[in-house]
Amino acid sequence: MSAIEATTENFDALITSGKLVLVDFWATWCRPCKMMGPIIDALSDEYEGRAFVTKVNADESKDLCSRFGITNIPNFKFFKNGVEVSNVVGAVPKSTLKSLFDQNL
Repeated sequence: MSAIEATTENFDALITSGKLVLVDFWATWCRPCKMMGPIIDALSDEYEGRAFVTKVNADESKDLCSRFGITNIPNFKFFKNGVEVSNVVGAVPKSTLKSLFDQNL
């Protein structure tokens, strides 16, 4: 399953879904974001049914970036019941994000 595209309209419903949610703030021009794309897709598949993986295009959702203080991308935020529980900025190994999934599930 691919990551769900999050927008201003569906964002709050996604992060309050009752499941752990990874939000990937990214942009098409961002090289580290492109490097992380396959990792994010793999994690989406790996945690399907236990967590959601969403992507927010930073260029198209500036309001969400402002709301969450996103100044650098890629930026990965984990939410549980609508509350941010973890945050990682920059390109990181898959194991780093996997560890955060496992800690917060």
